[in-house]
Order: sequence, then C-alpha cells, then structure tokens
Amino acid sequence: MLNILVLAAGLGTRLRPLTDLTPKPLVQVVDAPILAHQARLARTLGEVSLNVNAHHLARELERGARELGFENVWVEPELLGTGGPLHRLFAEGVRGDLLVLNGDCYCRFDLQKFVRNARASGASVALLAKDFPAVNTLQVKASRLVGIKNRSEVQAFEACATFSGVSFYSECALQKIRASERDVRDFWERLIREGDAPFVDVSQQDALWVDMGTPRGLFEASKLRLAELGLENFVATPNDYEGLEIAFGKNSIVYSGANLGRGAELENCIVFEGGAVNAGEKIRHEIVGKNFRWNLQNA
Repeated sequence: MLNILVLAAGLGTRLRPLTDLTPKPLVQVVDAPILAHQARLARTLGEVSLNVNAHHLARELERGARELGFENVWVEPELLGTGGPLHRLFAEGVRGDLLVLNGDCYCRFDLQKFVRNARASGASVALLAKDFPAVNTLQVKASRLVGIKNRSEVQAFEACATFSGVSFYSECALQKIRASERDVRDFWERLIREGDAPFVDVSQQDALWVDMGTPRGLFEASKLRLAELGLENFVATPNDYEGLEIAFGKNSIVYSGANLGRGAELENCIVFEGGAVNAGEKIRHEIVGKNFRWNLQNA
C-alpha cells in the first residue's frame, strides 16, 4: 500500500484573516475543503494510507482530517519544513514508499502515471514538475535534477522547471533523510552529490495546477471546480435568499452564513460565512468574508 502525506502545517499567512479561524486545508473550494479534494485525488491510486501534518489550528485540522478518512494526523509543535515530516514518519515506524502532496495546490495530475515513472526511473526520489517560467528553479539534465537556482545552480543543464509540490520518496530515500535536513532541498542536493540525483518528471505539462494559497489562486481554483461540476455558480443555502431578488451571476460562490441584502448583484466573487453584501450592492471580482474584502483585480 502506498503512503500519502499531505503537507498542511503552514500558517496560511497569504490568506489571513480568512485563515485566522480556519486552517487553510479546510478552506472551502465550492463543494468541499481543499483537503477533501486532495484526498479524492490521492485515492485515484487505489488503496492508500492517508497522512497529513498539522501545526496552525492543529485541533481543527485534525478533526476535519479524521472526518475525511485520514489515518494519521502528525501534529508538529514547531514547523519542520518539508524534510522534517519525512524524517519523522520513518523514525516513527511508517514503512513503504511515500507520495507527498502540497496542501497549497489544487491540481489534477495523473498520479498513477507519475508513480509509474518514478519507480521506473531507478531514482530514490522523484519530483513532478511544470514549465512555469516565472518560478522555474529546478535545473534538469537527462531527466535528473542537477542544480537549484540561487542555491546550487550549475552551468551544464538542459532545461529549467518548477516543482509542482508533488513528489515521490522510496522507502530507501526516507531511511536516508536526516533530521537536520528540514529544508528538503538540502536532501535533494545531497542525493545529487552522492550520485542518486532525483528524477524530474515533466510529462504532464497540460495538467491543471493552481497555487490556491493566495486570494487570486483560491478564486481560480474555485472557478475550475465550478467547471468540473458543470455549474455556473454555487449557493450553499439558496432558500436563505428567496424573495430577496438577488442576482447570482457567473462564477458566484456563496457559502452558508453569508449575509446578502435585498437586490444585491454578484459575479465572479466568493462570499464566505460572515461576509456581508449590502442591499442593492453590486460586487464583481471580490472575495468577501467576515471583516475583510479582497479585490481580485488588484491581487
């Protein structure tokens, strides 16, 4: 059985104040929290063991993860980066290969294909990568990582790529990682020096991939989910607004507990619990929550 680890211990700084009371992995993306979407993606691999790490609002995240069927919630009293949780899982008895998903990403990769490619490569670590020029930092030669921009960059490379946040670690790799290698890039660089450079899989360039850790990214992920469901808009409790003559335009997402005034008009926006739209107000390209508004055109 393949182990899955969803990295979810971040502070959610870019989505504050939304994440002051809600752990970022439990922020809703239309019909379900992002953690549920990732669990569904992980289960495309068949029978898996679901793990998640937690730090910020750990109790709330643990409760939500258990409801979604996660077997293990690894609470971190202090932030351990990416390498720290990998070392901890092996040290505490988790055995077998591990697929890691980033809690910030809303994606639709073919994980079965990636795992097959990772195992066939012969490398102990594999990274799923995209070509995203603004943040291409992985230096690649013959499908292997040879350097990292601004860290250990080299001159002799064939292409650059962006790490997607999806990675594969064989049990052998997990056994090697050191507690001091909290920044997992330190581990990757050591593997390069030891002749076991990570395999970089760039075969899924057209796959859906969004960083939903920003207001703009959260909205883009929500639009994509609407399209997947075949919906123009989503209103969690439509009966609450009967008779109020509210116009729900395309890409309007309204969650339970939102306060909408009579005659309000919404389009390309999200209204979270506690968010208020005044009577007769027209909102476009905004995310509204309790005591905050984000203008997406300026994001």
